[in-house]
Amino acid sequence: MPEPIIKIKGLTKKFRDGQETLAVDHLSFEIYSGEIVGLLGPNGAGKTTLIHMLLGVLLPTEGSIEIFGMDLSRSREAILSETNFSSAYTMMPMSLTPFQNLNIFARLYGVQQSRQKIEWALKKMEIWDLRDRTTRGLSSGQISRLNLAKAILNDPKLLLLDEPTASMDPDIADKTRHILKEIQRERQMTILYTSHNMVEVETMADRILFLQKGKIVAEGSPQALRSQFQKGTLEEVFLKIART
Repeated sequence: MPEPIIKIKGLTKKFRDGQETLAVDHLSFEIYSGEIVGLLGPNGAGKTTLIHMLLGVLLPTEGSIEIFGMDLSRSREAILSETNFSSAYTMMPMSLTPFQNLNIFARLYGVQQSRQKIEWALKKMEIWDLRDRTTRGLSSGQISRLNLAKAILNDPKLLLLDEPTASMDPDIADKTRHILKEIQRERQMTILYTSHNMVEVETMADRILFLQKGKIVAEGSPQALRSQFQKGTLEEVFLKIART
């Protein structure tokens, strides 16, 4: 078995906002190189909180996070240089063009031959023709694809995605999934992502972690989970677990 890209031990996050809320409850799991892992669960299950801890945006209350064999609390800069993130709900400076926005991120990431790389990323996400519009004039689905172009700009070894296609119509979402799978195969990228789109999860995921109240309550391939819960579709599995 290869060494894990992500190794989580006893990860816990408590929020104190008048009362104590346990968002992530002593999680332990590993993710390996080249895996695409779907993170499922109902709203409030702890998915986004977990991703924010993996990015170092939120500090754990307890537990440890290792990425690329390094402790995130000690080596965040080195880890994030090989990592990227995209969310359908992340906004970029609206007065800049897509090309200008990506140029800023290319400088922040230290991307070599940045002009060619920006062109590649925009063409890959099929928004090259929008490069000189102001970002304010883009649709929400186009902004989501711009965020994904940003996320692949530095050739990350680890890509964290939070509802990446939530704002896209079914046709564009399907194209985007195929693009992400193609890039993942070419570069042996490891992907962890959340989604409420069960078709997307069936298409993308090698393995699924199902969170409920901050704990992993089910784990396995889409096929294994359908078999375990004796359901015909992953959506039926989701409903079964969420309502238990």
